[in-house]
Amino acid sequence: MRETPRAEPPQPRPHRASAHTAGASCSGTPHRSDGRPPQTPRGARQPDPLGRPGTTPPVPGRPALFSALVALVVVTWQVLVHGPLARLDERVSRSLVDAVPRSLSELASDLGNMTVALPVLACAMAYAVWRGRWPAALFAGSAMALVPLLVIPLKEWTARPGPLEPWAAGYYPSGHTATAMVAYFGTAFLVSNRLIPVAALLTAITGTGLVLRGFHWPLDVLASVALCLPLLRWPVYAARRGGPA
Repeated sequence: MRETPRAEPPQPRPHRASAHTAGASCSGTPHRSDGRPPQTPRGARQPDPLGRPGTTPPVPGRPALFSALVALVVVTWQVLVHGPLARLDERVSRSLVDAVPRSLSELASDLGNMTVALPVLACAMAYAVWRGRWPAALFAGSAMALVPLLVIPLKEWTARPGPLEPWAAGYYPSGHTATAMVAYFGTAFLVSNRLIPVAALLTAITGTGLVLRGFHWPLDVLASVALCLPLLRWPVYAARRGGPA
């Protein structure tokens, strides 16, 4: 007698990778194995400082911060021992001093003056408080307050003379560059991300003016940039985690 063949169990189809939620309002609704929705709802995205959804200030990642700290340590060591990098820095600086009229280089370097940079940041902090984002304003003000607390001890420790004043000491790192960077980037993070390129330009103009005028060596400016990157992480983080804009 011929036996009746057994029915083979249904095989899963490889092209149907996504399951369907049981009891969903409509069939065919995909869900993830970890229970999370397939994408972040638009309303759940963090707003930017002006309230536009879906954008947040860029935060320097750990590799960038680590690289900045390494650069700061290496440059400081070279300045202390007057190593090859410091000697190259001095040769480059002497070729750049007074490459442009002093009136222009002084005007550029003045962007790092406390009387110029601090009022800009103060206005941005007041705007952020008015928008209900006082944590970000508090962190930005704290970052600026830390600038002299970090820069002044480094100046006294390294005691580096200036390009035009070899008898003086205390030029490393550049306080004007640090002031400009924290003030202008802090303003951009508090007001609008669209101002970040402007902040970068103002900081670059300040550092360039200091070098061209002979107020600082190029490594003084570079060290201040590396020093301020960790400081700027605070107001950016607060802008991302702060209250409504």
